[in-house]
Amino acid sequence: MVSRDQTQKFDRRIFLAGSGALAMLDAGCAAAQEPAGKQPAGRELRQLLAEFVVAFDIKQVPPDVIELARLAVVDSIGVAVAGSHEEVAHIAVGMVKLEGAAPQCTIIGQSLRTSPQLAAFANGIAGHAMDYDFTYMSGQSAAPVLPALLAVAESIGATPAETLGAFIVGCEVSARIGRSNPLYSNVGGWHTTGVVGGICAAAACAKLMKLPVEKVAHAIGVSVSLASGVAVNYGTMTKPLHCGNAARNGVMAALLAREGFTSHPAAFEGDNGYFASFARALPSDYAPFQDLGKRWDLKEMGYSIKYYPCGGRGHTAIEAALMLRDKVSARLDDIANIHCWMSPSSAKRVNTQYPVDVEAAKFSAAYVLAYSLIHGAPKIKAFNEQALKDARVRALAGLTTASADPGLSDAFGESPTRVRITLKDGQTLTQQRDYATGSKQVPMTPAQVEEKFMDCAAQTISAEAAKKLFAFVGRLHERPAFGDFWTLIAKA
Repeated sequence: MVSRDQTQKFDRRIFLAGSGALAMLDAGCAAAQEPAGKQPAGRELRQLLAEFVVAFDIKQVPPDVIELARLAVVDSIGVAVAGSHEEVAHIAVGMVKLEGAAPQCTIIGQSLRTSPQLAAFANGIAGHAMDYDFTYMSGQSAAPVLPALLAVAESIGATPAETLGAFIVGCEVSARIGRSNPLYSNVGGWHTTGVVGGICAAAACAKLMKLPVEKVAHAIGVSVSLASGVAVNYGTMTKPLHCGNAARNGVMAALLAREGFTSHPAAFEGDNGYFASFARALPSDYAPFQDLGKRWDLKEMGYSIKYYPCGGRGHTAIEAALMLRDKVSARLDDIANIHCWMSPSSAKRVNTQYPVDVEAAKFSAAYVLAYSLIHGAPKIKAFNEQALKDARVRALAGLTTASADPGLSDAFGESPTRVRITLKDGQTLTQQRDYATGSKQVPMTPAQVEEKFMDCAAQTISAEAAKKLFAFVGRLHERPAFGDFWTLIAKA
């Protein structure tokens, strides 16, 4: 992962190792065709999801799960407000403006109003633009849910409590798809934000629109055919496009189903269905679909709120470097090498090239490590064109190498890192970080949550508006209506 050519060779080695592991499963294709968990006779997976969506009642949800959902929504709104200031969001809004759609819905951070589908599209891109949105299951699989829901909520006049409930629905659907095949991303190479996110957004929108079971099932089935997104586009504007596209697709699938659009009953498990197409030789397990409503994965699996606006797989590397900073801050000129060991799957998602633009900086281990050692925690100001011109950071980044360590956990949702700094006199300093700030294991404090929100909001709206917005979303589920919320998130 030191260069593009080396990355190619490195990936092939990982692929061969992965192939060997899959071979032990005895013909992976057969395993994929014979999932460990079967759905009850006569009830397709699409139907199981639809029944859960319609039966869901937020009054039956444990308070701690509601609190986790509320916190995720607070974080997501702050991040989207900040992301609306990014160039990728401006380009998306420019395209939306050219469409000339009916001005029904607010676009976060913009004065333009547009249709539900296009608002979801623009909001989704803003929410994922900075790679600052919360990580759930494998990557940001639920990232498209809130951007889609906000557009639908405004267009139909839904309440905040109804929207929060639909958000929980989307997250639980996302978790079932993710748990049914946890190798989608690490081995399959798919970006779960696009491949899973559109489906859970469709389920959430169908819930908010109060569609009957049959139409919810069709909405989910339609969304299966709209799933897309490959990990090769990490570090480019196309990564946030996956989120915007999935949010729009979720809205579209629900709207089409409402009007009678149909899909195949076995959209997930059928021949040439979702699992056969996206999982291919990877083994799938349908058992997670059977505990819908009995287990709450928002709590059981948990999520990570990002403390740094960049690829989540590099956050443990950042914190390992920060832990070493006090020991080397006076000797930065004496550093001969910085080496970063990551888990095999994480190593495929980052690189040690100096970034050519802000998007690439979010996935450059060399950049974030060097910046952290010189300036401290890389927050929003670390990811702009001016920061990339820092000669000291560039020089230190040039001394950074990295490799995969099969001994570091590649378990679902984990990305431990070990950093070693070697000085010119041969002295070495090593630090390992298994879980980053914001993870389920190391949760952010309320003060850190507010600090992040206010920093994000300040990128686009006034300090006064930011305070009002934080106060509003802080008690979202208790609000009778959205009211001034739409004005607060729009650009004046």
